[in-house]
Amino acid sequence: MKPDVKDDAAASGRFAAGEDPVKREQILAGATRVFLRDGFAAASMNDITREAGVSKGTIYVYFRDKEDLFVAMVEAKREAFLSSLRTVLADNDDIEVVLYQFGVKFLEHMTDENTVTAMRTVLGVRERMPALCSRFFRGPQNLRTVLHDYLAQYVEDGTLITDDLDLASGQFLDLVSGSFFKFRLFGTMPEPPSDEEISRVIRGAIFVFMAAYKAPAKASPDASVKGKIGETA
Repeated sequence: MKPDVKDDAAASGRFAAGEDPVKREQILAGATRVFLRDGFAAASMNDITREAGVSKGTIYVYFRDKEDLFVAMVEAKREAFLSSLRTVLADNDDIEVVLYQFGVKFLEHMTDENTVTAMRTVLGVRERMPALCSRFFRGPQNLRTVLHDYLAQYVEDGTLITDDLDLASGQFLDLVSGSFFKFRLFGTMPEPPSDEEISRVIRGAIFVFMAAYKAPAKASPDASVKGKIGETA
């Protein structure tokens, strides 16, 4: 069997042109800093070359053009965020505890200055790259589908009752966001919300969500969602 050239190169520490993951990440990190600082329109390949510390020829080995770099940046940030949320959802069997942890991570990320800047940058290219914006915000694998897949197991085992899990997932995200993201995106909230405010909003979101969707037979009349969360937060 003929050996794989790529595998041999990787094993020896050498990579074929355009195949070195460290070099690709170096370029992408430099491009990300430029895009977030200057926006897509103002960013130039010369700026990205200097920021990444590589030659322009090297960049073109890995990425076709500025648009290709921007798409790669958006996809990398999106997938890293979704991956971190999948980890949260897999860490605990208690749905209310997991929803609290999920809500905290979601809200902290969505109101972080770097995230807000990235969102503004994506929205700024919506006319130039409408497909990218649609993919970023709506899937096929996005925040709502990740939460949908997690909640599906509780619908299946009877913990939750709903015939429209997509709607329920979207409602929980809307409850958790508490308008904070919109305020941050449009500049009416100059700083991210405090930890106390985040916790208050998420506890309220869980209380409303479980009141709407928790199966009556599994309800615990003496238990308080807020009290339960308080013991684990």
